[in-house]
Amino acid sequence: MKSIVRAAATASFVVAASLANVARADTPAPQGVLGLTANASVEVVKDLLAVTLSTSREGNDANAVQAQLKQALDAALAEAKKAARPGQVEVQTGNFSLYPRYANVSSSGRAAITGWQGNAELIVEGRDMAAIGQLTGRITTMTIARVSYRLSREASQRVEADIAAEAIAAFRAKATSYAKLFGYGGYAVREVSVATSEPQPLPVRYAAQAAPASSADALSVEPGKALVTATVNGTIQMK
Repeated sequence: MKSIVRAAATASFVVAASLANVARADTPAPQGVLGLTANASVEVVKDLLAVTLSTSREGNDANAVQAQLKQALDAALAEAKKAARPGQVEVQTGNFSLYPRYANVSSSGRAAITGWQGNAELIVEGRDMAAIGQLTGRITTMTIARVSYRLSREASQRVEADIAAEAIAAFRAKATSYAKLFGYGGYAVREVSVATSEPQPLPVRYAAQAAPASSADALSVEPGKALVTATVNGTIQMK
């Protein structure tokens, strides 16, 4: 009895598979389907500046090196807080590290700690670029390590709707043109996606200065522009 059931089930499966294959064979391949891509872009002035200031110390005593780093950071932080304003000049501490220096001091080649070296960072960022540039000149215990400009999310969103509309209009124009070129009277959209993007900030590195900056050494700022792009990808059914 079990063998008969198994045989019947196998036969049913074979019949079902055969019917599915017939159905697939009877389904015609899509005709008149065309894939398209359209882009639109606009240049927007970058409205955010981020400056990373840093300092390094070294010596034979770890606690002394740490204390020197903390003193330099505290002094820079105190000066930066005087200029801090929400959204315009934001201040935060960055990396703070302390690590040993090694050297081979014996005939066996075994490494031994010969001193300590450390680094501390302070990050200042915001929309008031002039104020940030002047602030960097007033901080005398740290020097500029990196500078980057970027476009804020708010500034990007202000142009995204307009640039997306341009990309969609370009997509529709392409669809109409290509449909006519292929001998069709019109088209219908099968599927479509819209995406917007802007480039990531590229940091500018500064060489460490031999001496602390003076109050006259305010950072010159020139933000440049970011390219906001909207891309429309999709397929159309020409008809």
